[in-house]
Amino acid sequence: MKNKSVFVCQNCGFKSPKWLGRCSSCNSWNSFLEELVAKKNTQTTPKNTPEIYKLSEIREIENIRVLTQDNELNRVLGGGIVPGSVILLGGEPGIGKSTILLQLALNNQINTIYVSGEESLIQIKLRANRLNISNEITGFVNETDVDNIIELALKEDPGILIIDSIQTLKFAGEESSAGTITQIRECSQKLIDYAKSSGCCVFLIGHINKEGYIAGPKVLEHMVDTVLYFEGDKFYSYRILRSIKNRFGSVAEIGIYEMNSGGLIPVDNPSEILLTQREHQVSGISIASILEGARPIMIEIQALVSTSAYGNPQRTATGFDSKRLSMLLAVLEKKCDFKMGLQDVFLNIAGGLKILDPSADLAVLAAIISSYQDSSINNKTTFAGEAGLSGEIRAVDAIEKRISEAEKLGFEKVYVSGFNKKNISKKYNIEIAYVNSIHDLVKEIA
Repeated sequence: MKNKSVFVCQNCGFKSPKWLGRCSSCNSWNSFLEELVAKKNTQTTPKNTPEIYKLSEIREIENIRVLTQDNELNRVLGGGIVPGSVILLGGEPGIGKSTILLQLALNNQINTIYVSGEESLIQIKLRANRLNISNEITGFVNETDVDNIIELALKEDPGILIIDSIQTLKFAGEESSAGTITQIRECSQKLIDYAKSSGCCVFLIGHINKEGYIAGPKVLEHMVDTVLYFEGDKFYSYRILRSIKNRFGSVAEIGIYEMNSGGLIPVDNPSEILLTQREHQVSGISIASILEGARPIMIEIQALVSTSAYGNPQRTATGFDSKRLSMLLAVLEKKCDFKMGLQDVFLNIAGGLKILDPSADLAVLAAIISSYQDSSINNKTTFAGEAGLSGEIRAVDAIEKRISEAEKLGFEKVYVSGFNKKNISKKYNIEIAYVNSIHDLVKEIA
């Protein structure tokens, strides 16, 4: 059988008979690798015709979930692990992907096989010793051949199979090297077929590329049942486990962990940890009531506004969308006549977290105004509102959840949009202040 050679884009999977400097499909540069493709037998055997079922003929089966000892992981997965599901976990190098799955394997009394293609068994043993956890149910193996892994799994019949990582596996039927798009696709499909036929839950650790996406074909994220991203800054101790896709639950949940010498510790109440305790009030600090998934969190916003010493003012945002910061500054200058075009503006989200909730706009504006006017904001005050381009403060979702969380944490006042007034039906012990525009906010802070 004669093999032929093709060039495959490692970013999107586009195939070309010759090497190209730039992919004509996804426009990425220097992404083509040569792969050998064996000619396959085109003779087909007759197959049984599949049966067609009416909707009323389909028997419903309730998903029986397996609860782990990790409450944050249970929350993100929608209430536990679904047998037969395939879960893809991605994240930056060193963020804690292997650690969280090693803790899952050793902290639960579930027959588990941990397959490592990157670390030796001695390295895994040393990590387990640092985490100070152990059990005699979990088995460990060094293997990269996917057929050998599936054969072992069929023999041992585990409840959980962990692959660290999918980029290290190799299918002998393909001539290309491990980590290429062809190998990742073939190995993943074999593991998915095994999971669906056996009822074993398969966890796949996936590397990410320089753009921050899981390396390999995009179809891999469509093939699996759940896609989780492990986020965080390696210079901070907090990590966020975020669900991007979940066929068995909502993607509106996150899990928060704290990394220390004992491993990843679930954080039940992140607001109390993320808020800085200060003896004196300073300018440029505000507290935002944001919603991460379905969980309200109080988080500190830090802003510094100073006169630019150069012709082009600087705009730097850490943990916040820099384009959205520019939009908020433009609205502030247009509607309130603040001379932001002459100011350097630096914005930081305390704790190293990255926030996506637009309800942080009101707190960001408050911090910028506070720093610009050099006036402090009461540290018992929090903000929740989205800013519009015309200067209005728009209503946000789950406003009563945010107010209840602020009240529970001892805040005395919360600023919300006046359009949220109709959505508040309960009486609270915390003072609720309504603002309809940025003008109202400036008057309150000044």
